[in-house]
Amino acid sequence: MKFNWLMVLPLVLTLGFFGVAATQLMNNQDDQAQGVNTDSLPSTREGNPAPPLDLGPLAQFEGLSDEDLRGNGLIILNFWASWCPPCRAEHPTLTALAEAGNPLFGINYRDQPSQALSFLEDLGNPYDRIGADPEARNGRDWGVVAMPETFFINDEGVVVLHFRGPIVQRSLRNQVIPALAEAGYELVLPSE
Repeated sequence: MKFNWLMVLPLVLTLGFFGVAATQLMNNQDDQAQGVNTDSLPSTREGNPAPPLDLGPLAQFEGLSDEDLRGNGLIILNFWASWCPPCRAEHPTLTALAEAGNPLFGINYRDQPSQALSFLEDLGNPYDRIGADPEARNGRDWGVVAMPETFFINDEGVVVLHFRGPIVQRSLRNQVIPALAEAGYELVLPSE
């Protein structure tokens, strides 16, 4: 019986695929140890003026407008949703940053108002102002692709940092603070 190499080809291709995947995972371990890697999808917003906002308020909370993005020092603008598990994970860090005195504005993204209100009732409301973006019109203008996404905007209304992913203590320490420092800005940090 003659040996047919074509019968072995699927096995070789499968092993090759898993070999490449394993190598990639091992190469990414250092990045993962430092936090979420947001370099893979660069932002077109960094260094440019913040896009205009067209938002309604979320329930009884004070709404958010274009004027709020200028003249308030370095502000944090966070796109969040109640259906987003990473939003829940970053909430304590955002709360601590707000309590330390950093202006924090929220945009509730593609969410049901009742569920958003329940989220804030359960975890607390760290936001100075909250706008609602139920149809993601503003999110598209800002280049939002996944929840949560956070923009750091200077006094002139220019986006100095766009961070994709949850801002937890590790990503704050290893990515956000160094990137802001490189751009010449710093956050007021909570006392530990």
